[in-house]
Amino acid sequence: MRTALFSIIFTIISALSFPIGKDQPKKDNLITEYLFNDTELLFQQMNLDNLIDFKTFESAYSGYKKLNKNNNSLLTIIDFNLPSTKKRMYVLDLAKKEVLYVTHVAHGRNSGENFATSFSNRSGSYQSSLGFFRTAETYNGGNGYSLRLDGLEKGINDKARPRAVVIHGADYCSEDFIRSTGRLGRSFGCPALPQELNKPIINTIKDGSLLFIYADKPEYYSLSKVL
Repeated sequence: MRTALFSIIFTIISALSFPIGKDQPKKDNLITEYLFNDTELLFQQMNLDNLIDFKTFESAYSGYKKLNKNNNSLLTIIDFNLPSTKKRMYVLDLAKKEVLYVTHVAHGRNSGENFATSFSNRSGSYQSSLGFFRTAETYNGGNGYSLRLDGLEKGINDKARPRAVVIHGADYCSEDFIRSTGRLGRSFGCPALPQELNKPIINTIKDGSLLFIYADKPEYYSLSKVL
């Protein structure tokens, strides 16, 4: 729907824009910028309308603009509004306007069954945490090749490192597991990935890119100092 609306408006802009000189593209750009904010423009330019919910992207991009201190163009979004049977993790390159990966991701076992509905920053909760994280270093541990995460929101996810909330691969994060059980398996709170995509995704987003884990929870917004 949003893409169709953009297309209609751009068609109108084109119809009203006459090729009367070299300054015309600048005028078109001014009209476009007036009609759309930078978030809407980027969403449209990346063709995300049928992929990511706009409110999810809007929240992620708002935080990205505040927290991206090292000029890293990558933004990873996990949308826990969606069930585990859907591909709900998106790795985006905002500079190149490219979608690099779309895949399944598991949530914590005490966050819910097919849907993640409960979230925690507490050790031993076995729940996922919401909010913004920065990716850090890789290591090889009990779950194989893994990526440490640093939570950036105090009281919401800042215990991610001591809780050992990391990105890792898992056999229970697969289409086969969904077919046999009706949902993905669940982690101890980590965003677990399909084994075949774990290493390439980790190697893409490691060392300082931003990750946003989203769910439409009023309590998150009431605590967050980022959004």
